[in-house]
Amino acid sequence: MKIITLDEITFDKFANNHKYRNYYQTSAYGRTIKNHGYDIHYIGIVDDLGNLLGASLLLYKEVLMNYKIAYAPRGFLFDYTNINNLKEFTTRLKKLLSKQGFISITIDPYLPVNIRNKDGKIININNEANIALENLKASGFNYLGPNLFFESKKPRFEAIVTLDKDIKEIYQSFEKRVRHKIKKAIRSGIEIYKGSKEELEIFYNLIKKKYNKPLNYYIDFYNNFENDIDIYFAKLNTETFVITSRLQYEKEIEKNNELANKIQSTTNQNIKSKIINEKMESDKLVNTYKKNLVWATNLLKDNPNGLIIGTALNLSYDNVCYLIIEGFNQSFKTLNPNYLIKWKMINDYKNRNFKYINLNAISGEFNKITKYSGLNEMKLGFNSLITEYIGEFELIISPLPYNLYKNLNKEKKK
Repeated sequence: MKIITLDEITFDKFANNHKYRNYYQTSAYGRTIKNHGYDIHYIGIVDDLGNLLGASLLLYKEVLMNYKIAYAPRGFLFDYTNINNLKEFTTRLKKLLSKQGFISITIDPYLPVNIRNKDGKIININNEANIALENLKASGFNYLGPNLFFESKKPRFEAIVTLDKDIKEIYQSFEKRVRHKIKKAIRSGIEIYKGSKEELEIFYNLIKKKYNKPLNYYIDFYNNFENDIDIYFAKLNTETFVITSRLQYEKEIEKNNELANKIQSTTNQNIKSKIINEKMESDKLVNTYKKNLVWATNLLKDNPNGLIIGTALNLSYDNVCYLIIEGFNQSFKTLNPNYLIKWKMINDYKNRNFKYINLNAISGEFNKITKYSGLNEMKLGFNSLITEYIGEFELIISPLPYNLYKNLNKEKKK
């Protein structure tokens, strides 16, 4: 067995046909990340007859006194169930990277462990994952654990919306509150459209607080995956918003007046008490809807042509839509632009005969309330399945400088 350098074409040809192919293991992703803190290298693993057994994009950077760390994002693309090949590959990789001044390499294979339903219950188990886990440990990799949140470089849990049913059936499978939020967004005058590269700065202004990445990263991402990128925008039609807000306010005023009349005409004290409670709730709504109408009127005055309030960037890969990042103006949270964008995505990719939509990361805690419960509730409300991946592993190559680097890193974080 040998480890060789691959060119982009050879790497992509192998990677795009591998069982666990993914967009992180592509030259397009490699070219993107190269301009943002990492150098890149493509390796191939060949047997004694020259057959390619595996490959991986490696990202690496200097961290301490010319020492380097490496990362294979969602890699290696390799058969982890073959213990002999894995052990030989690991030995050769350690020897090669040691000569080149590396102190460690991290991997997080695109290898599903379980499929869960939206409640977090396991409905399918990948037995290959358990074999891979034990083989990686036996080969010298340290398992960083089955974390439930976002401690690792890539999420261990992702929400998946399958597109194998009729669109009406898909919609009816959503939780009632999700359908309500979609309808409310439509009534409020939110319109979804696909944007272009020229609107990346608008997109960036809506997502820049979520991740510490510059605008140039998304420009590079777009350029390298250009034919497979979709940018969605949620635009509020301010005129429609005023009309809707006025109708809502007027309808509640009418209801409020009817309740006031009922209170006057009702003699039964028990019934009267219930009506008074209804009237008090209606009073609150009247006040809320009045504020909304004032808000909507001012928005129309300042933005007569509408206002973009939400966005999402998607990547198409292997007949699957991946939601890369989304964001919205928090001032318009109650209008639910993010829900309507997802519903539009589901319609569009269903019409393109895609297999599913990957809504990206969720937490793996399905029983206790955490700060990520809202994220889970939103994504799993679309009747999503959950893919749980094997997790992160680290191969320590030079223990002394590695420990020094880790200790310095801890002090930095403190």
